[in-house]
Parts: sequence; C-alpha cells; structure tokens
Amino acid sequence: MMMMMSVFLLVLYFTTQISGLEVKSVPEVSGGFVHTELEKTVSLTCLSEPQDAELVWLRNGQLISVAAGNTRGSSRLCVTPVNHLDHAAIFTCQMKNNASVNASVQLEVTYAPLHSGKEEVSVEETRELELSCDVFANPPVLVSWQRHGDPIDLSEGSFLLTNDGFMSRLKVARVNRAVHQGPYSCVTSSPIYPNRTKAFEVTVTDKTLQFQTDLIFPMIAGLVVIGCTTLLAIISRWKWITQCYK
Repeated sequence: MMMMMSVFLLVLYFTTQISGLEVKSVPEVSGGFVHTELEKTVSLTCLSEPQDAELVWLRNGQLISVAAGNTRGSSRLCVTPVNHLDHAAIFTCQMKNNASVNASVQLEVTYAPLHSGKEEVSVEETRELELSCDVFANPPVLVSWQRHGDPIDLSEGSFLLTNDGFMSRLKVARVNRAVHQGPYSCVTSSPIYPNRTKAFEVTVTDKTLQFQTDLIFPMIAGLVVIGCTTLLAIISRWKWITQCYK
C-alpha cells in the first residue's frame, strides 16, 4: 500500500512539472488581468517546466509569430504601443506539442475621451445645427450638454441628443437665433479620469438665398441645347442662301 502511494505521488510530481506554465507580466497580472493604458507597453513572459519545452503564443486564438530562439523554456512577448484594439485581448502561452497545457492573461486597457478646447460654429437661420463630442472611453463616461452653463432641457428648443458610444451629438433640425445662439459645452465625467470639457460658440447668421442647383443646371443645359440648335439652323440656312446666289 505504501509502495502504491509512493508511485502515485511520484506520478503527480512529474505531471505537475511537465504541465507547469506561468505567464508573468509588467505591469503585474491581477486576477488574470493586466491593467494598462493607451500608448503604454505590456511585457509578457511565459515560463515552463520543464525548461526545454517549446512554447507558442496566441492572441485571441490566433497564432503569433515570434523570433527563433524565443520559444524554448521561456518566451517573451511585448505589446507596444497599446491601442484600443488591445482592450479585452486574450494572450495565451501554450506548449507547442500539447495545446491543453496553457496559461492566459487578458488586457484591460483604460482611456479617456479625446475632446477639449473650443470650436466656433456658424449656422444660418432655419438651417440644421449639429454639435459633436468624443465620448469613446473605457470605462464609459457620463455625458452632459450645457448651454450658458446650465444643463440643456431636451424638451425645449427642439434639441435632439444621440450617443453611439463613440460620439455624442446635439442636433437642432431648424435653428432659431433667439433660441439657439450662444455658448454650449459638452462635459464628460469618468470614474478614473478628470472631467473633460469641449466648448462651442454658436453664431446664427441671416438666411441667404440659395439657388436650387438641381433645377438650375437642367435649365442651363436646356438653353445651351436650344442655342446650339438655333445656331446650327442659322448656319445651315445661310449656306443655302449663299448657294442660291452663286
């Protein structure tokens, strides 16, 4: 009985050594996640037991090409610079001859929306107005639109607000100078980044006469055809008269 137990423990020992894979990271792994930011560098190192095992890397299940000599016993992988597409990406290190032996980490990329400064906007009376503000961020941000420093009441002034996760847009279908002219601002609030503000100064100008080009161009083309036809008729008639007098 003691002999059978010793054999079992020996098998367990060698199995643990053969199947041992560990992924270390800079920044450090926390709960299987590596927290980082845009434009940063993440360095991943895969360590194996035994140390001569051949290793491969995958990103979201797709094989990554690594340099020769960077696959035996330990293998390093750098993600630089980190971008939006790296968020939630899963990097897996596994033994080449046994895919069931593997270790993975997932990137958690945080970033703030890219908006700031002031934009001058000029729009004609009765025309459409659209103000846009970048809100693409992780974690997601709260967005508020203000006019003259006060929150905009969407039930007044014919305002329409949309948000697709990338851009927040404030629209007015038909501008009225008395209602819509003035300063606006888009403010985003993040749980980890400082608030960001983009300002707009909207100036409503007098309405100008707009030519309906979809009607004007066909008319001009028609006149040109008529003119050319008339000119050809006159030339033809003149040639006939000239021949009669010869």
